[in-house]
Amino acid sequence: MAQALYRKYRPKKLEDVVGQETNMLILKNAAKAGRLGQAYIFHGPRGTGKTSTARLLAKLLNCERRRTDPEFAKLGEPCNECRECLAIDAQNSFDVIEIDAASNRGIDEIRDLKDSIKTSPASAAHKVYIIDEAHMLTGAAFNALLKTLEEPPKHAVIVMATTEYEKLPPTITSRAQRFTFKKHTKANIVAKLDDMAKAEKIKIDPAALELIAAAADGSLRDAESLLDQMSSVAAKIDLETAERVTGRTGQKKLNELAAIVIKKDVKAALAYVSLLNDEGYNLVQFTKDLIHYFRKVLSLKVNPALEATFEKELTKDEIAAAKKLGAEADAAFLVKVVKGLIRAYAEMRYSPFAIVPLEIFLIENLS
Repeated sequence: MAQALYRKYRPKKLEDVVGQETNMLILKNAAKAGRLGQAYIFHGPRGTGKTSTARLLAKLLNCERRRTDPEFAKLGEPCNECRECLAIDAQNSFDVIEIDAASNRGIDEIRDLKDSIKTSPASAAHKVYIIDEAHMLTGAAFNALLKTLEEPPKHAVIVMATTEYEKLPPTITSRAQRFTFKKHTKANIVAKLDDMAKAEKIKIDPAALELIAAAADGSLRDAESLLDQMSSVAAKIDLETAERVTGRTGQKKLNELAAIVIKKDVKAALAYVSLLNDEGYNLVQFTKDLIHYFRKVLSLKVNPALEATFEKELTKDEIAAAKKLGAEADAAFLVKVVKGLIRAYAEMRYSPFAIVPLEIFLIENLS
């Protein structure tokens, strides 16, 4: 069975983790100084590297070469060659225990953790407990975990990963080092996917790469899974293939409809939306993307200095097209369009006739 790309290209070192440079610098410096903590909370959106970083932390704590070679330890990275590093990579280390709190959320599971954490590691220097989706633990489970976090054994480290930090009790968060993982930028995802495609000899158009990056919504893992899926669909992945698999439209279609809207050509706009609907595109997602696009058009018109910010999400050609559209419309009309699209999107999400609210928006605002 072929290994999934997101697993095959999982980071082996801290410097391999893209988009989280500040977090990696802090962890690397702590490793160099021998000051890694015993309790961590990694929080942020899905697919941003939380669990991968937790495993890297486990390797830093247990790497045999780091323990025996002081000069190597100053690098702040695992060797990826010793028995413990290889075991953690293969996910068969007895001393790195991963717990899915979504399905093991009760007090009994945490009591088992409290009992097992007292025992010494089987072969490594530290026992590392990685609690994924930690926000799913029950109140009683959090209370049971509290004492362990206050006074963990010297050989134990607990890492909690969560997408919903606000659901963790303050009594838990105050006893751990907290690291925020940001969504990946479109530019970071495109660069990573491009490297993977070249390594795997996957032929893919740049426009398709950008669509995959946009569809992933900041999640590198989602983007890698999409690339993996598409690689088995066609010998070469073009924009049309990417649109068909993701159900999303490329930047070109967004720009084309936006240009029609700004010209206030209601007949052409209705025809364009009808064509998208007939071709099976997800109009709800398309409308969401259109809102984000008009938001950028409006922002660039009001504050051209934001171009530097949007360069992380759009190519230079796309920014030029957005600025051109902004120059052709006044700010008041663009505000009206964004508000109308938001209202249409809210109605479309719960309507059995997704096209109707979008058509009503076009008629009301362009006629």
